Amino acid sequence: MDINKIIARVKAILLTPKTEWPVIAGEPTTIGDLYKGYIAIVAALPAIAGFIDSSIIGTNVWLAGRVRIGIGTGLAQMIVSYLLTHGGAYVVALIVEALAPTFNGQKDRTQALKAVAYSFTAGWVASIAVILPWLGGLIAFAGAIYGIYLLYLGLPHTMKCPQEKSAGYTAVTIIVTIVLYILLFSVVWKIVGFGTGMGAGSTFGGARVEQDSPLGKLEEWSKNVEEAGKRLEEAQKSGDEQAQSEALGALMGAALGGGEIEPLAADRLKAFLPDSLAGLPRANLSAERNAAMGLRVSQARAEYRDESGRSLQLEIMDTGSARGLLALAGFAGWEGEREDGDSIEKVYRADGRLMRESWDGASRRGEYTVVLGDRFTVSVEGDADDIGELRSALAKVDLRGLEALKDEGVKKGN
Repeated sequence: MDINKIIARVKAILLTPKTEWPVIAGEPTTIGDLYKGYIAIVAALPAIAGFIDSSIIGTNVWLAGRVRIGIGTGLAQMIVSYLLTHGGAYVVALIVEALAPTFNGQKDRTQALKAVAYSFTAGWVASIAVILPWLGGLIAFAGAIYGIYLLYLGLPHTMKCPQEKSAGYTAVTIIVTIVLYILLFSVVWKIVGFGTGMGAGSTFGGARVEQDSPLGKLEEWSKNVEEAGKRLEEAQKSGDEQAQSEALGALMGAALGGGEIEPLAADRLKAFLPDSLAGLPRANLSAERNAAMGLRVSQARAEYRDESGRSLQLEIMDTGSARGLLALAGFAGWEGEREDGDSIEKVYRADGRLMRESWDGASRRGEYTVVLGDRFTVSVEGDADDIGELRSALAKVDLRGLEALKDEGVKKGN
């Protein structure tokens, strides 16, 4: 790993991208070398900056003054953020590769990862500015915007698409990336809340992790992704739009570690929302199934409230093929607890399930979440006398019945 070479590449891609992209496209390299020799270092910048801002410097909150999270919590969040950045870069590269034929480009996974890694450089570097008061967010945002411009310049060189197709190629990639990251963070951070763990064993991107840990499983995932990629390529050659859609969904499922899973219909989830909860009648409910790039997630929500204004919100999510994100967050064997005055956050396992509790004693409000079968998340949030009341409320939901459906919709071979 040559730090001076990394610094020189960062300067060149940021300051002279038009001349640097042809150089980048012509360099012989591998996906592993890109991770070990560049991504592992530069992608660490936003995670480190976020830790400094949240745990060392602190964040100014209106009417609350400067707020800092604990060092342990900050470190845990930094690790999760770093892992998600690693995995996210690879998933976006898969998207760039899959879209190449659509814009008359050439499919090449290594070149796709080059396009992603070097265009993301602007955002990664600019994220350091979050430690600056007031201006930090604007600088980080400007870096992200500049990264879009870098991708626009780089796609014709890395993916060999015509220049006139680059704008559309860039736009579709960014839109899909945004949707994917929203999905990723909403699923992961909904449960993680404040951390993760990581061991040591096999190797990925220069880091050493346990074979059964999230990163250790990437070797197995890569084989599934490769097979799904071949299936997508065959579907594209056939010209069958339905086959292409199914193959793309399989690719996304493989990339996210979940395999091919058809989530439960929204109405199936809605049936698990009881008519009343903790003595409160159900005021409204909704259910929906969303899809993006062949990836589907189902959700059902209900609000329970009485005339005094007390309310609880119950949400059930079927993560479908995105269930691999739960493993990516490092849930296996991970537990933690944080206490700050009247606020308590805790993650633990009970009866083979992952539980998360969050309680604010000052406002008498909290959230209790359980993960079922590494696929479903069920959470209740709202007003209560204590966290035990929320725990009891969630126990009224047919958790065993929902958990029993964990293999429904899972396609053969997953």
